Amino acid sequence: MLMFFGRKRRQRELNKQQLQGSPLYSATQPTSLNAEQIRVLRTNLQYAQLSGKITSIGVTSSIPGEGKSTVSANLAHSLAAAGNKVLIVDADLRKPTVHRTFKLSNLRGLTDLVIDTKQSFADLLDYPEDLGVYVLTSGAIPPNPAELLLSNNITSLMEELEHSFDFVIYDLPPVNSVTDAQIMARKVDGMILVVRQGYVQKNELEKSLRLLNNVDAQLLGYVMNDVPKENKDTYQYYYGREQGSQD
Repeated sequence: MLMFFGRKRRQRELNKQQLQGSPLYSATQPTSLNAEQIRVLRTNLQYAQLSGKITSIGVTSSIPGEGKSTVSANLAHSLAAAGNKVLIVDADLRKPTVHRTFKLSNLRGLTDLVIDTKQSFADLLDYPEDLGVYVLTSGAIPPNPAELLLSNNITSLMEELEHSFDFVIYDLPPVNSVTDAQIMARKVDGMILVVRQGYVQKNELEKSLRLLNNVDAQLLGYVMNDVPKENKDTYQYYYGREQGSQD
């Protein structure tokens, strides 16, 4: 019971932080341990490409509050800083945050492109020059997010984006909450699962892995978030391809 109430308090804190957008450690604190761990993630993605081209990457978590939007934004910036042409897409059509992170308007975005196939995606992209990352916000929250993500229109759009960018990072909803991440897992080249230590429970993590496996998702690896190291830093990122046991 104490763990339940402790997580509820933590969840309220994280929800407040989400209203401000995600911290861009890789841009604002490039020498920090957080930024260094993001660069480790970037390097491991480059190694993963040795077994096949990986352009489109979905980032999700088991439950809300694990930091998947922070990982998405920082990974996109880090990849761009390495000389890649990178697009981050807010495909969380229920609780979008990318526009807050990059301080952008969210009047138009992904939903508009899916609904109106004659609209050029280039017209709706933002490009904060100081960050060097292309951004496609979610646009208006639709009444039917899953149906939009299932449509042939978004599949065609995703193929077009893959031909235009070196990497396309999709910030997705938590996989245990709605079906959106499962739908997108079948459309991207690979998935990254963000896990907040001491927050998500083992059964919740096991469920998310089952859901991803059910749709034959290519799980590139896990990012362990909120792992203290000598009590000096509260956000660290670790990356590794899925191996063996799910324990």
